[in-house]
Amino acid sequence: MRIPILYEDNHLLIVEKPVNIPVQGDNTGDKDLLTILKEDLKIRYQKPGNVYLGLVHRLDRPVGGVIVFAKTSKAASRMSDVIRRQAMERRYFTVVRGSPTRSRAILMHHLMKDKHKNKVYAVSPNHKEAKKASLEYVKVAEEENHSLLSIELHTGRSHQIRVQLSTEGTPIYGDQKYGQDINRPGQQIALWAYSLCFEHPVKKEMIEVKCPPPNKYPWELFSGVLDLNYQSSTKQVLFRQ
Repeated sequence: MRIPILYEDNHLLIVEKPVNIPVQGDNTGDKDLLTILKEDLKIRYQKPGNVYLGLVHRLDRPVGGVIVFAKTSKAASRMSDVIRRQAMERRYFTVVRGSPTRSRAILMHHLMKDKHKNKVYAVSPNHKEAKKASLEYVKVAEEENHSLLSIELHTGRSHQIRVQLSTEGTPIYGDQKYGQDINRPGQQIALWAYSLCFEHPVKKEMIEVKCPPPNKYPWELFSGVLDLNYQSSTKQVLFRQ
């Protein structure tokens, strides 16, 4: 599998994660993105022995889009600190069923993960396993009883966007886990990691990497709006001074 590379230097590797492959190995035994990228680095740079590639953050298996890995332990440590300080700006696009009651809002929930079921639930703040989750969304457009939302994550909880939007009554198109009452088996979840913006761990300059969703249903309902947001038909890397 060829993975599109969005940005690479001696410290970082930023790629477009394909949908429906795990970021790292799981109990399915399916080939994971981390292993694929390590094998690619070994071949491209003719590296003997094991190749180092550090996992910085994750995307759910069915979700595609921008994801960053660290090529050195130094970069991995510094990127972990970026994540801990919530200093990475993570933006997503998603298509939800229906329309949210507010065109723009900050959603605050407390979430609890059932590890046995691999499912997350919105619970009372007093629940002993509750973890605070926050995101901000903007409704960009609405077509055919579907809404395109731009989302900025404030926290990085498991399944966070999917659970919070479902709890608000607007489940994500194609989400079988948190919208099973309205979505049909076989539909691809319409959640895409659109951009990452953070300070480079070594160069100390702001870097923003963007990648548009695929031009397939239901994304194609909003192709004009998405093109305007992306500003070009090619993947891009922007440096901010």
